[in-house]
Amino acid sequence: MGGPAAAGVDTQTMNVPLLDLKAQLATIRPELLATLEEVLDSTRYIQGPKVEQLEQAVADYVGAAHAVGLSSGTDALLAALMALEIGPGDIVLTTTYSFFATAGSISRVGATPALVDIDPDTYNISVAGLRNWFDQNADQAKRVKAIMPVHLYGQAADMDPILAMAAERNLAVIEDAAQAIGTKYPGQAGVKRVGALGTVGCFSFFPSKNLGAMGDGGMAVTNDADLAERLRILRNHGATQRYYHKIIGGNFRLDAIQAAVLIVKMPHLEDWHTARRANAQRYDELFADVPTVTPPALRYDREHHIYNQYIISVERDRDELQQHLQQANIGNAIYYPVPFHEQECFAQLGYRSGQFPHSEYAAKHTLALPVYPELDEHMQRYTVQQIARFFG
Repeated sequence: MGGPAAAGVDTQTMNVPLLDLKAQLATIRPELLATLEEVLDSTRYIQGPKVEQLEQAVADYVGAAHAVGLSSGTDALLAALMALEIGPGDIVLTTTYSFFATAGSISRVGATPALVDIDPDTYNISVAGLRNWFDQNADQAKRVKAIMPVHLYGQAADMDPILAMAAERNLAVIEDAAQAIGTKYPGQAGVKRVGALGTVGCFSFFPSKNLGAMGDGGMAVTNDADLAERLRILRNHGATQRYYHKIIGGNFRLDAIQAAVLIVKMPHLEDWHTARRANAQRYDELFADVPTVTPPALRYDREHHIYNQYIISVERDRDELQQHLQQANIGNAIYYPVPFHEQECFAQLGYRSGQFPHSEYAAKHTLALPVYPELDEHMQRYTVQQIARFFG
């Protein structure tokens, strides 16, 4: 594909956003307007047939028996923990490197997040780190109720050994699949989509996700009918009928407008994944000429990755590179600058800087580049050209 230079591109006028939802909107605008008008005329704005239709579509897509629409990916994690009756005195093992909701939801139910470092290549939770935690904390192992792996950036965590560890200790597995709807895992049972591999899987429909709503939205999927029913009750203040509350829940309902938007988008999702993969492959080839940049590791076949983010790692000057790209009108973002063990709100957990070196390195050396489906080759070449120029 040649070097990073973009022949014939006017770099003075190039603008490359991190995400361009207007470009996506242009391709489905008539369908969206029609479905929004349908919901408007129905006056069924909370729950209702659109939510039920989306739940069935998501369950079928990921290969789960049940799906429960929820108000956000964060609330999906929270409701999953509540449905599993995880609370004060309990421990949930998870990564120290993710979006805040992962560990935050554990603390919100009164449980303790026990943190583990990441695999330095994939940024997903380290299986060796999980094993080491059990080896080094035998006195606390009985308090562990669940493992919460994250399928970060759209690539699956290594689920077979995680599921085996959980089965050996009778633990729940809560998959944080917020960035990973459609991600595949080639496990011992065959190639399956994440979310339906563990006890319960949680998705986010935040607008920046591959399948994004026009606001907040989420979904929990499970193969356990009783757990699904408990999630449905929890999302409606714990009520089985109006004003009669079986348990204490919350207002975690998915509204019909967001469900309708997602129903329109779902048939396009695989094409969007394919476009993201093509963009990621082009980046990988262009960065072959930029030795100071490490493209994201591909642990499995490319078709298993959905590239919710394309994350590069640089040896030096990440923050200065970010400023350079901003000045060149190239969108970018840092995911995530402060791991959980260094967050002020988790100081009481007793962790210290230096304890999870791979997460700390990723926090200081990685940067997300545009990878959305409508990104064109000239934009990518310009982006790589600017990065190469920065490193001289």
